[in-house]
Amino acid sequence: MKAGTILREFEARDGRKVTLRTPTWGDLDDMLKFINSLVEEEAMILMDVKQTREQEVDWLARALSNMEKDRHVRVVAEVDGRMVGQCEVTLGSGRKSHVGTLGISVKWGYREVGIGQGLMREAERHAARLGLEKIKLEVFATNDRPSTSTRRWGTGSSDASRGRSSTKESTLTPSTWSRMFAHPSFIPPTSQ
Repeated sequence: MKAGTILREFEARDGRKVTLRTPTWGDLDDMLKFINSLVEEEAMILMDVKQTREQEVDWLARALSNMEKDRHVRVVAEVDGRMVGQCEVTLGSGRKSHVGTLGISVKWGYREVGIGQGLMREAERHAARLGLEKIKLEVFATNDRPSTSTRRWGTGSSDASRGRSSTKESTLTPSTWSRMFAHPSFIPPTSQ
């Protein structure tokens, strides 16, 4: 995937115009504000420490390199010229090279209007293009926010992982949702 490629545009349920595209270096400041806003709200993500600009530069350099080498699928959502969400699929390696892991986050104030679903569908479409047969999404079991979306998205069943992830306040068991492709060349439709 090439940086800055516009993938799709649609209207969110609240009427705002959403552009789904691949990220660029121009997203650096928005990405830094985005991740730090998620940390501040104590969103159910693995990151729990605010990032510095230098850390975000390093992360974005790796992310863009992996995306352009087709090692990751990365899609950002833009509304009114600002990045408000992102979704990635990290490709597995070795015997798990047919399985990708999906990560998604949407900024407060832009949730529950279809942006997350649009991001997941677009990331899924490009993951299938790379030959993945299955995508898994892990969410903390106590995270109610993505439950409805992941149930709609996932065609497999939820199963509690034996691994445990710790946060500042508690130890949580992640739930895993997966989606199988009918065939590695299947590309899901982009309609919403």
